[in-house]
Amino acid sequence: MPAPPDGTLQLGALPGPAGAFPPPGFAGPGFAPAGPPPPPQPWPAAVAAALLNLSGLGLGYVVLRQWVGAVVCWAATVALVVAVLPADPDGIPAGVLVAYGVFLVLAALDVLRRARRTPLAPWASARQGLVLPLALVLFAVPVGGGFAYGAARDEAREQRLLEQLAAADKLVKDSEGQSFTSVEATYRSALDTYRRIGTEHAGSRAGKLVPDRLQAYYTSVSAPYAKKDYCRAVPALQHLRALPETVDRKLLGGLVGRADEPLAESWFECGTRTVGTTGQEKSSADHLNALMSTFPQSPFTAKVQPTLREVLRARDQALGVAPCGTAEELRRIDTTVGLLPPASFASLGKDVDRSIQRGDFACGVDQFKKKEFTEALATMNEYVKAYPSSPQTPQARNIAIAAEIAEETPAAGNKLPSAATADGSGMVMVISNDGPGEVELLYTGPVTGRVTLPACGSCKAYPGIVIPKSGIKPCSGPSSKYPKRTLTLPPGSYQMLQKRDSTRSSAEVKKGSTAKIESGYSYTNCLYVTSLY
Repeated sequence: MPAPPDGTLQLGALPGPAGAFPPPGFAGPGFAPAGPPPPPQPWPAAVAAALLNLSGLGLGYVVLRQWVGAVVCWAATVALVVAVLPADPDGIPAGVLVAYGVFLVLAALDVLRRARRTPLAPWASARQGLVLPLALVLFAVPVGGGFAYGAARDEAREQRLLEQLAAADKLVKDSEGQSFTSVEATYRSALDTYRRIGTEHAGSRAGKLVPDRLQAYYTSVSAPYAKKDYCRAVPALQHLRALPETVDRKLLGGLVGRADEPLAESWFECGTRTVGTTGQEKSSADHLNALMSTFPQSPFTAKVQPTLREVLRARDQALGVAPCGTAEELRRIDTTVGLLPPASFASLGKDVDRSIQRGDFACGVDQFKKKEFTEALATMNEYVKAYPSSPQTPQARNIAIAAEIAEETPAAGNKLPSAATADGSGMVMVISNDGPGEVELLYTGPVTGRVTLPACGSCKAYPGIVIPKSGIKPCSGPSSKYPKRTLTLPPGSYQMLQKRDSTRSSAEVKKGSTAKIESGYSYTNCLYVTSLY
């Protein structure tokens, strides 16, 4: 092929039939079209395409016919929707939102870069003037979606608050009819829910229901008071009275101060009704002290002392029916009164002490009459020790003597002894001690008493096993040898009891006997001891 006149070779040109070159602009097989590259897109169109991508629908890639990028955008948006729906009351995690926002910005910048050198799709290029307004309109999609999600999230929050309110209601319902102290933690858990919803979410539907729920809460907790179960009502009403310390008064409304009068009444009723009950001595005083210190002007405070006096009168009347039990009850009342303010209750305390004294004597008499001689002995000995100047002390002492004799000789308990003692008139009885130790002789009959004889230094126990009792001749030595005491006893039948300390050779520590004193006679009574060997 001949060279052109300028000596250069035209590559890609094929000779025609007459050796001519193809016309300008013709591209042969395997060669790119002739001419300059397309000019860059104008900035408004590129920006509009980038804004289209901010909608999250990948439309920026669509107008550039970049389908891979569009699919990636769609996948990211679908993944976000799946992750956040249904709406969570706590909202979308911040990390998810930040990641998705960064993704949209990067996708928009990528479209902006591509749009500067890639022509828009023909349908978009033909409507290029609508791309920017469409981008702005579609930008509202994520914004609107955000508002819609916010509304769904708020509704989810409302539902969760309502569910929490219902759960608290169930706790209150389940606790009804039980002792407040046993379910206090459950009640407080429900109260914490009411308080939180009512203060932190006051404008919510659940928050507006809290005042009514607190009214129901009060009714449930105070149920023991409504049933007049005053002692069980006390801790419940104390809790309700303290509600204004932890719950907004606006939420409580009319509940503020509502528990005051019921609590005063419950303290009064529980304190006065349990006074004298076994194991309630301190708690009774605690209730009454709490009433008087918390509500000093309450009418129930004014009724405490008169009511306790009425209780005391009732117990005094019961001494004739059950003296021993009543005496113990009076002691418990005395303990309670002793814990009340002394300035106001000292006089009542003295009255209780006098009732206890009468009760102790009546108890000892009742025990003796019922043949409970051991108990009567202990009761009357305590009485003599506790009340030495009482007018009943002489008789109490005699009853104790008779009861001790009756333990060995029941006939001594057939008649309640009087306060009479040997007064120097009557028949003479000389009592001698023919024994190695000190001896005490108790006697009861027309008069009652005891006499003590010192030991006989040279006397010994008689060998009761070797020598029959019929062969024993006590007090057979010189009269001056034996310690003596002389009694003058009115005529009548007497039960006697000889008491000696236990000794190594003594066969009898106590020995009962009977004596009949007749007018016109004098008597001797020799007390001796027999040995086991």
